[in-house]
Amino acid sequence: AALFVENARKGNIVSRANSIGSTSASSVPNTDDEDSDYHQEPCKELYKDQRRRAHTQAERKRRDAIKKGYDDLQAIVPTCEQQDFSIGSQKLSKAIVLQKTIDYIQFLHKEKKKQEEEVSTLRKDVMALKIMKVNYEQIVKAHQDNPSEGKDQVSDEMKFNVFQGIMDSLFQSFNASISVTSFQELSACVFSWIEEHCKPQTLRDIVIGVLHQLKSQLY
Repeated sequence: AALFVENARKGNIVSRANSIGSTSASSVPNTDDEDSDYHQEPCKELYKDQRRRAHTQAERKRRDAIKKGYDDLQAIVPTCEQQDFSIGSQKLSKAIVLQKTIDYIQFLHKEKKKQEEEVSTLRKDVMALKIMKVNYEQIVKAHQDNPSEGKDQVSDEMKFNVFQGIMDSLFQSFNASISVTSFQELSACVFSWIEEHCKPQTLRDIVIGVLHQLKSQLY
């Protein structure tokens, strides 16, 4: 009986010790988990700060590039440098700078097209002058080689009458065939008229007809 009582007492003591140990263990915090969370939070904050700084720098560079672009446009476009009395001394807005740039580019395109048309016209004039120069040189050379032919030459008045008769005949067909409502129609009609009424045989018949009409004046 004494041994049984002693064992029971020891069992109660062990049971109470285990319960106290488990309670104490449960009340002690998990330091490993807390250390892990403690280290993750600063890393997240550091990563966010780095991204925020990188985004801020990229945005600043973008704004600086845009500002430089508008400043360059104002320096290049002459109309942006002129005083705008409707605005006064205020700084030009981005919308006004862009509009003035567009207007100036359109003006340059018109001027370029106008200069190209002038150059094309001058080239045609130069070509015509070269042809006239060659013809006059041939006429002068012919007179120099045969100076005695000038006695029996046709008068300038008769030459003009022959020329007038040929041109009058050509103008009749030209006036009946050519449309002048637009430049495109004029160009198309001129080429078709040349192919139809300026053939060598047609011109020969016209010249012979004019000479027959002026035969009495020639002899």
